[in-house]
Amino acid sequence: MSTSEKRLIYDGIHIAPSILSADFSRLGPAVAEVMDAGARVIHFDVMDGCFVPPITIGPLVASSIADQVHEAGGVLDVHLMIDRPDLQFEEFAKAGADGITFHAEATPHVHRALGAIRELGCLAGVAINPGTPVEAVSELRGSADLILAMTVNPGWGGQAFIEGSPDKVSRLKPVAGDALIEVDGGIGTETAGRMTAAGASLLVAGSAVFGAGDPAEAYSKILAAAEAG
Repeated sequence: MSTSEKRLIYDGIHIAPSILSADFSRLGPAVAEVMDAGARVIHFDVMDGCFVPPITIGPLVASSIADQVHEAGGVLDVHLMIDRPDLQFEEFAKAGADGITFHAEATPHVHRALGAIRELGCLAGVAINPGTPVEAVSELRGSADLILAMTVNPGWGGQAFIEGSPDKVSRLKPVAGDALIEVDGGIGTETAGRMTAAGASLLVAGSAVFGAGDPAEAYSKILAAAEAG
């Protein structure tokens, strides 16, 4: 799949279910359930125990679901919450990542890192923590395909949404240029519309989807709330 084809899948308003909150004993069926409900962006959170305290999953798990995601017409959206992220770009690209996002706080060479991701044929994203100002990405216009604004502090699922997040996304919008704005953390039916109204189009939802009794129904309700925003 070309990068332009990948970008077309990302375009529009999307809820990206985060498999971090899924039951890993039935990961394939969990992914199938939300994709059957319409999800086309599957979010893949990677943590290393250094940039954030938890340790989660890596390229082997990504490769185990990549074909399934692609055959269903979707993309695998990898979010690296790790130190020295540039050392892992190639491995995740080989594993089937379609988009790779790293944290601006994790490397002094953000512009170079974005270029390295694009050279691997993936969409390039940069994330900023809640305490990082939007100006931190103001010099990246044209270099990033997406900018992810964390709406909780990175590290754990199920955290409470930071109430100032819609205002931050509103301020990020003119800085982002053509880049998509993604948000991650505390997204559910009560917050999704507020974030799309502020300018986000890609909303990561983990526990609000996979922690629900019916993940497919939860996904559809959050998407409806986002589209109503």
